[in-house]
Amino acid sequence: MKKILITGASSYIGTNFKKWLANFPNQYLVESMSLRNDSWKEKDFSLYHTVFHVAGIAHIKETKENEDLYYKVNRDLAYETAKKAKHDGVKHFIFVSSMSVYGIDNGVINKNTDLTPKSNYGKSKLQAENLILTLAERNFKISILRPPMIYGKGCKGNYPRLAKLAVKIPIFPKVKNKRSMIYIGNLCEFVRLLIDDCSEGIFFPQNKEYVNTSKMVQLIAQKHKKEVKLSKIFNLLLIIKKVSVVNKVFGNLVYSKDMSKYNRDYQIYSFNESIEKTELKL
Repeated sequence: MKKILITGASSYIGTNFKKWLANFPNQYLVESMSLRNDSWKEKDFSLYHTVFHVAGIAHIKETKENEDLYYKVNRDLAYETAKKAKHDGVKHFIFVSSMSVYGIDNGVINKNTDLTPKSNYGKSKLQAENLILTLAERNFKISILRPPMIYGKGCKGNYPRLAKLAVKIPIFPKVKNKRSMIYIGNLCEFVRLLIDDCSEGIFFPQNKEYVNTSKMVQLIAQKHKKEVKLSKIFNLLLIIKKVSVVNKVFGNLVYSKDMSKYNRDYQIYSFNESIEKTELKL
């Protein structure tokens, strides 16, 4: 039985991962821990095989006032946690970074794409990666995850905004974009396999299918027995209004498929199935 410590007790990924591992009784012992005060520094990490670090700041508007907080939490706290894990004899440390480390809103990301983050979120995540990777040794393996947009029941970000639109409006822009996304269930399975294999490196998990924003909104509406018609009449407005939120929703941004291959299948939910599970009322 592998013992796993999740740092970030109330995080979306952490809470869902803990629930996911409950599907595999007698294989994992999981604990979650908050890092909101310094009491975590007194905890004995040697009890755990893997530390899964998901604590961080995201989905808040960046301002001059909160700039330092991004680096204190996303970079410094992550590095301090990794150092303690290594010192206490943990074998495997997993850090959740972000696609934002590339700093681009449109295009195809491949293994040669430059790392030029623009936001404090992206910069703090990349700086954390670089610091944590300096700790890697034969007996302390490090996994860095750079997932694209994560969605699922209870998620934050652009998905719930689009889902609200899908059940309220009768017409939506028809675009031919492609976006890399990952359903929380697929991400949780990927992390489980990483832990089983004690794999090290930088990873880019994503769904098998690229997502078209227009078709996603239409599919969400269908799950609620609503109908949304797609129309190109809004497309000129989208071209003129070149703002970040438009790029994030309607632009093209994908990982090349070869970057997301793993030696075991983690993409267990199709896009259709993932939307159904996300929109299903419990």
